[in-house]
Amino acid sequence: MRFLHTMVRVRDLESSLDFYCGKLGLEEVRRMESPQGRFTLIFLAAPGDSTRAKAERAPLIELTYNWDAEDYGSARNFGHLAFEVDDIYAFCQRLKDAGVTINRPPRDDRMAFVRSPDDISIEILQKGAALPQSEPWASMANTGTW
Repeated sequence: MRFLHTMVRVRDLESSLDFYCGKLGLEEVRRMESPQGRFTLIFLAAPGDSTRAKAERAPLIELTYNWDAEDYGSARNFGHLAFEVDDIYAFCQRLKDAGVTINRPPRDDRMAFVRSPDDISIEILQKGAALPQSEPWASMANTGTW
């Protein structure tokens, strides 16, 4: 397993970039815009980790900017922790066998969500290409929120 990133929702992209990059000194290493989903993702790395080779291995901060205004209150700004695993099905099965609820099963063969005992969302991502669809995951419904 490898720690990938921590996601933080931001209300104002420019002021957030000024803070994280201009003031803290983090560097943008990747950006993805989704007109269909109406959001922008910006991944930031510490200065020593910002080269492409290092950024692929370094833990990142993901700034998520939703184009439509939303009141996050004081608890929804922090999104989730993300980990990459070699076999998402085996990993989810191990968690399930240990009594962990799989809130969002890996129906798409590459992403699942669980929650910590303190309700922190944990994203589990398949390393590399998606695996072939497999039951019971492909038909398993969501449980709660993530």
